[in-house]
This record gives sequence, C-alpha cells and structure tokens, in this order.
Amino acid sequence: MVKFTHIENDRAQMVDISGKGDVTREATAAGRIFLRPETLAAIREGRSLKGNVLATARVAATMAVKNTAQMIPMCHPIPISSVAVDFTEGDGYIESTVVVKMTGKTGVEMEALTGVSVALLTIWDMVKSAEKDKDGQYPVTRIDGIHVIEKKKGK
Repeated sequence: MVKFTHIENDRAQMVDISGKGDVTREATAAGRIFLRPETLAAIREGRSLKGNVLATARVAATMAVKNTAQMIPMCHPIPISSVAVDFTEGDGYIESTVVVKMTGKTGVEMEALTGVSVALLTIWDMVKSAEKDKDGQYPVTRIDGIHVIEKKKGK
C-alpha cells in the first residue's frame, strides 16, 4: 500500500460545465448491508426499537440525494427531478437501490451513490443495538458493494 505523503498539485476545483447543454440524465446505484438473521426478521416484521427502518432509510436517502453538493465539495448542485429508493432482502443482507433523474449539464452518479450510502448507514444506525455482540462489536454487520449499476444520458 502506498501512503500519500506529498501531493505536487494540491489544487482542487469544480469542473466548468457552462458550455454543456441540458439533457435528461439518470443514474442507478446499489449497495448492501449484511445483518444478523434476527435483525433482518425484526426489520421484516416491524419490531425494530427505533421504528420503521426502511421508511426512515428511504427518507434519509432522498434527503442525501438532494444535499449531495453540500457534502461533496466539487459536486455541482443540480435540480433533481425524481428519486426512487427501493430495498430487497437477500441471503443475510438488505440491498438498497437508488435511481436519480434530472435534466441538466452534469450526471447524477454521485447523487445516486450518496443516496445508497446514507440509506445503508441509516439502516445500520436504526438496528445497531441489535447487531452488537457481548463486547459491543459488530461481527456480522458490514456495508459492501456500493456501485453504479447504470447511467443514462439523453433519450
């Protein structure tokens, strides 16, 4: 592993997109959170101590999408047209999928990735008391595989 100790060009700037035309854009991202079987059952059956886990994660993901430019310094603030957040349960995990749409000069991948990340972090926060072992550690819980599934530009 290489450690960054000195960077020659420490300049950072937002890319100029003023010359680009407005087009319809869409991005889909997904990721998974691995949880104990008992925790998955509690989420499925609505028995989480903090309330409705997936409804809360859906709202958190939507808020994160709308505020991505405030969290990622060189990301452009953009007019979001729609956000769709879905959850599926797999073998030992919940997968979150976020689809973001807009019309503008730049893509929406970062918004979709941010939405997925915050959805999964919210799930973790909502169930962390059930996930801890006797030593207060998280032997099963992990977030994995956050990635862009697809991006579309134009019609």
